[in-house]
Amino acid sequence: MTYEENEVQRLLSDPATQREAFGKVVHQYSEPLYWKIRRIVLSHEDANDVLQNAFLKAWNNLDDFQNKSKISTWLYRIAVNEALDFVRRQKNKISADADLSVANSLMADQYFDGDEAQALLQEAIARLPDVQRTVFTLRYYDEMKYSDISKILGTTEGALKASYHIAVQKISEFFNKHD
Repeated sequence: MTYEENEVQRLLSDPATQREAFGKVVHQYSEPLYWKIRRIVLSHEDANDVLQNAFLKAWNNLDDFQNKSKISTWLYRIAVNEALDFVRRQKNKISADADLSVANSLMADQYFDGDEAQALLQEAIARLPDVQRTVFTLRYYDEMKYSDISKILGTTEGALKASYHIAVQKISEFFNKHD
């Protein structure tokens, strides 16, 4: 850990400086966490809601944070888990006759700045099982190392590599069907 990370973690553990230190953490990690969440939940509004929930959860569990890992790893784990929980809840809400594809929804989203190919990629990613989708987005978009993803998701690097490989195959199959 860098000096700055050690200092932030020290300030977070002191009740007198905790609130100010957490404000700095929120400022520093809001944007990267937003994009990690956004790639999982897809919608801008949903990503903002999940981000807020993740920071609330982090604040409420600050006393449980053990300085065994970096604050960023701890926050990413909370954010990814919150995003996955959100996606699971959404899947349970969606009726069987819903006719909105992810690609169509994205193209209608004023905050989506991609093209049709990007929307189809997001459609393919959305069809992946939760773990494969998460591993794919962290590896492909964020170019995270498997060792870092392992810390966030609490699984082995070998399992992550297998999940990523299977995800890539499924995405390729999706695009082959939509040519």
